[in-house]
Amino acid sequence: MAEPDPGARAWAALRAEDRAWLTSLAALAGSQARVALVGGAVRDALLGGAPLDLDVVVEGADVEALAHATGLPFTFHPAFQNATVTLPDGRGADLVRARRESYPVPGQNPAPQPGTLDDDLRRRDFGLNALALVVRPDGGAELRDVVGGLDDLARRELRPLHSRSLHEDASRAVRGARLAARLDLAPHPDLLAQMPDALTMAQDTPRLWAELKLLLAEARPGRAARRLEAWGTGAWLGDPALLEALEARQDAGEAVTPQTWAAAALAAAPDPAALAARLGLGDRPLGLLARARSDTFFPEGTPERQLRALLRPQAYVPLTGKDVLALGTPPGRGVGEALAHLAGLRRAGQVGSPDEERAALAAYLRSLP
Repeated sequence: MAEPDPGARAWAALRAEDRAWLTSLAALAGSQARVALVGGAVRDALLGGAPLDLDVVVEGADVEALAHATGLPFTFHPAFQNATVTLPDGRGADLVRARRESYPVPGQNPAPQPGTLDDDLRRRDFGLNALALVVRPDGGAELRDVVGGLDDLARRELRPLHSRSLHEDASRAVRGARLAARLDLAPHPDLLAQMPDALTMAQDTPRLWAELKLLLAEARPGRAARRLEAWGTGAWLGDPALLEALEARQDAGEAVTPQTWAAAALAAAPDPAALAARLGLGDRPLGLLARARSDTFFPEGTPERQLRALLRPQAYVPLTGKDVLALGTPPGRGVGEALAHLAGLRRAGQVGSPDEERAALAAYLRSLP
């Protein structure tokens, strides 16, 4: 039996309700227009997944009028002539006017101009993200590949679409690392050749920091950070080994909070506060990092203990108020004074185990009047 063509295979991988909605959208756009599902949804469908996010390029029809004709709630974005439609199940679907783009100032937002579907595909980041399913008004769809994305997908390779891709938008390097980690993709030689450009342009590319924040929300941030390191841009985001160690704890069944991932990423930064500000992480990860680095006792299973075990693998659990009472410390104010004395010894490196703390406490108690 013959293999179905890639377009039919990708179309069949979509949810039935999404195929129905896309077909109705093509019918509403009219016979002189083209409606195409593009980007990650097509890529993932060809890889055998069932995509949920729908990005649709519209050529030859007014996007705002088309969004209105669906009868669904939508938000229109005049600057790019795009609309976000809220589907019946609550998901958002983006309707994008087919366009060309140029970068008058590399690193900053591109300048859009009206274009064709093919123009829109050629403006994208990587070949395997530049595939389209052109939807027929009577149902079904045909695959359109104008940049060789199918070959990239078959090789599971990330290839930028032109020689200045990462110079114009350095955030594509981070997006590539996220995809490479998630889908087990290899970098094309052209991608590696452009990494010095990405490093040079990083400070002038605000979107790069937003992409790094998204990297921390990936299922396996350490794997993505390791890709960046292997590509020569590891300085952007902490220590991949620390993130990978946190992944190992997650794989073993521990719950890892978003704040813990963020604090782990900040831990190796020369200036954690500056990196937190660039990533827009707020103060909570910084607070968690400070507590994990302190000598304050935290119970097993807390994010502080979890992170401390990674930052200080040889760390031990210090004596608690209950412990010092059991060892003969007078109750009341004396407990706090004994704990403060032990904390000072830990900071000075004079004790390094519970047994050493017990011995130091005994000496301290003997010295009391």
